Amino acid sequence: MKYTLHKNFTEIDSQEWNDLVSNSIANTPFSRYEYQTVWWKHRGGGEWSEAQLVLVTAREDEKLIGIAPLFLAGYDRQSALMLVGSIEISDYLDLIVRKNDHARFVSGLLDFLVSSPFDTALGEPDNWSGLDWYNLPDSSPTLAALKAESVQRGWTHLEEMYRPTPRIMLNGSFDEYLSRVDKKQRHEIRRKVRRAEESGRGVRWFISDMKDVQAETEAFLSLMEHDEGKAEFLRDAMREQMRAVIRAAHENGWLWLAFLEADGKRIAACLNFDYDNKLWGYNAGVNRDFMDLSPGWVLLAYTLQWACENNRSEFDFMRGDEEYKYRFGATNQYVMRVKVTRK
Repeated sequence: MKYTLHKNFTEIDSQEWNDLVSNSIANTPFSRYEYQTVWWKHRGGGEWSEAQLVLVTAREDEKLIGIAPLFLAGYDRQSALMLVGSIEISDYLDLIVRKNDHARFVSGLLDFLVSSPFDTALGEPDNWSGLDWYNLPDSSPTLAALKAESVQRGWTHLEEMYRPTPRIMLNGSFDEYLSRVDKKQRHEIRRKVRRAEESGRGVRWFISDMKDVQAETEAFLSLMEHDEGKAEFLRDAMREQMRAVIRAAHENGWLWLAFLEADGKRIAACLNFDYDNKLWGYNAGVNRDFMDLSPGWVLLAYTLQWACENNRSEFDFMRGDEEYKYRFGATNQYVMRVKVTRK
């Protein structure tokens, strides 16, 4: 394989990038070219004020074999190469490479990263001390590969569970899904939906047509702000990041934004990605003045019913262990952190 260092996304064809994502171990919205580029433009909503882009590709007979989307930054007492998207707003990250090419791509990548040509191209010899990769799925072969390579090279290796990622498998009708939920919680879901529908307050839900992208985006962000923690999260830089992600997802066909209305007002919203036959639950907002209608629960129930009726295979709540996720029957998988220090 021939490894190449790129300092700009425009050096890599977007279609070629996304074609590889679709066939890779990292087939998630967060690995797609459009997400990666807007994340980098806004530095994760201002999460990284000082960072140097380090994009590495590998080709074999001109065929793109793998992509390591990295950046260099000072973090946790070392100058680390991190995955583009780290840490807070990208739920799943990984190397972009087919499973059958993975082991040799990782080995060659690490050889390239410690080579003199790489250090020289980066601008300063030996100016990175390790890798610090967050949000690797617990099923990723990258975990075992980094451990094996670290042992072989005599590097320090640390692996730890970072966050749970609850999800619900959907293999049938909505009633079939509900039959797998705890009986008490199943009754509670149905009761809250029925109460909202019978309230006489014009409760309805709809998926946004995004005809006015700006207006729909602002409607969603305003509902997020009803939560004190999310209002603090939506600092100016993060607000611009969220706007860019929503626009990119819409323009590339994997945005799924829904609202719940009552009394003629939008009282809840859920921002999902409709990608690879799954719904990925990215964020949500609820107007706290309407909690008597349980708007968050009701909209989630409608969302799951839509997913069942439209043959989506899974609803992924992504990172976080909020109690409501488990009340809806979610079971845990995890994302991991791997920290490697070179010697």
